[in-house]
Amino acid sequence: MKKILSGKLPIGLTTFLILILTASPPARSEETQQKTVLVRAEMCEAIENYKPVNPAVVFSIALGEVYCFTSFDPVVEKTVIFHKWYKRDRLIFTMRLTLSPPKWSSFSRIQIRDADKGPWRVEIWDENGSLFETLRFSMTD
Repeated sequence: MKKILSGKLPIGLTTFLILILTASPPARSEETQQKTVLVRAEMCEAIENYKPVNPAVVFSIALGEVYCFTSFDPVVEKTVIFHKWYKRDRLIFTMRLTLSPPKWSSFSRIQIRDADKGPWRVEIWDENGSLFETLRFSMTD
């Protein structure tokens, strides 16, 4: 005849299960705990030598174009980000940019015309749908 268990487990098995259930997850390495960090984001008139020129929040349409500059440090692994350009809350275009380790700067730009006067913003997103930052600015005469 087979013995029917009475709801109790042998002591060795019970100890093993307790150890498994209470064990902490393996520690992650420092590199996997790091995230890509946005350290600088600015709207500017131009980019020279990989740096923003004349950062501002109001731009004349006479410039002909406006830039969004972003800098990330660290960049842990190859990462995709997006610059989403909005005019009066309407998405005008999205620029997909790829970042590479260990640190990276990128920019996007828009050509501006008379009809582009008014409030604008650029949202900086990662590929997982997390917002890094929103930059607000205006176009004027």
